[in-house]
Amino acid sequence: MKYPVFKEGATLGVTAPSSGVPTALHDVVKLSCSRMQSRGFNVVCGETVWTQEKAKSSAAQVRANEFNAMMRNDTIDMIIPPWGGELLIEILEYIDFEGGPGKWILGYSDVSGLLLAFTLKTGLATAHGTNLVDLRGEYSDETTAMWQAVLSTKTGESVLQHSSPKYQKEWRHADPSPYIYHLTEPTYWKTVSGTKTSMQGRLLGGCIDIIRHLIGTPFGDVRHFRKHFIHEDPIVWYLENCELSTTDLRRSLVHMKLAGWFEHCSGILFGRSSANRPVEGYTAEEVYQELAQELQLPIVYDIDCGHVPPQMTFINGAYAEIEVEAGKGKVKQFFKP
Repeated sequence: MKYPVFKEGATLGVTAPSSGVPTALHDVVKLSCSRMQSRGFNVVCGETVWTQEKAKSSAAQVRANEFNAMMRNDTIDMIIPPWGGELLIEILEYIDFEGGPGKWILGYSDVSGLLLAFTLKTGLATAHGTNLVDLRGEYSDETTAMWQAVLSTKTGESVLQHSSPKYQKEWRHADPSPYIYHLTEPTYWKTVSGTKTSMQGRLLGGCIDIIRHLIGTPFGDVRHFRKHFIHEDPIVWYLENCELSTTDLRRSLVHMKLAGWFEHCSGILFGRSSANRPVEGYTAEEVYQELAQELQLPIVYDIDCGHVPPQMTFINGAYAEIEVEAGKGKVKQFFKP
């Protein structure tokens, strides 16, 4: 595994490999950029950030070219998209996975398809966490703010994150918060076993709606990754559901199992989700219970990951030790080569 270096005063490259930002919301991006500049970062925005039509910022080749150029540009230290979207998968065939020095790519949602593909194909660690527009607040909550400490961790070192005190139940755009989020509900990490649970292994994951589409493609070869980059260390999957019904979630997990993605797996983490609506009484909790029984693995759910903020920063490829007890969770990530 290779871990990018993050430095003070870094130059952030903002590009839109999935959705760009419509004109009506350009001020949101400009505010996000100014906040980052006030915190000592330089910001370079690509042209794709400012356009959005037919569910994408621009044509696939245009998006890929801009991303590739930023990856090769020695003056750009890190890449962070404004947000996710719908059609990032279109650009994967045009990405130069070996081009330029390794640098951090940070994001989530649709961007998690790019993050996971990069790590699986190259052994370069990628960061699943906040996107740019959620850093536009006057302040960041303690969970979100950890992105910088996590990315500043050096190879051979470790970093510890704790579960959030509270999470956001719903967006209140008419009542803006200096923290962006309205964190009102007590966070409680749950275990299928109902008891203290621990697991350890190399982290892989993202938005299950998105990463499931990598199965069977050149961008989703988990076996090759295990053999060539992590010396057959066990894997801990972290997954979050954006829009899937419980039955579609179940289908996706079975698909992952049949594709061998859960081989050498030591545990699974599921993020909070507002999409977990029962189908004929079939609940997400029952999906987790069935999977735990089939795989004989510990499963933790309602963690700080995904579309119900705040979320931790998970590093694809890092070795993690996870402990959950009485609703509280700890994630210690080791930047192990």
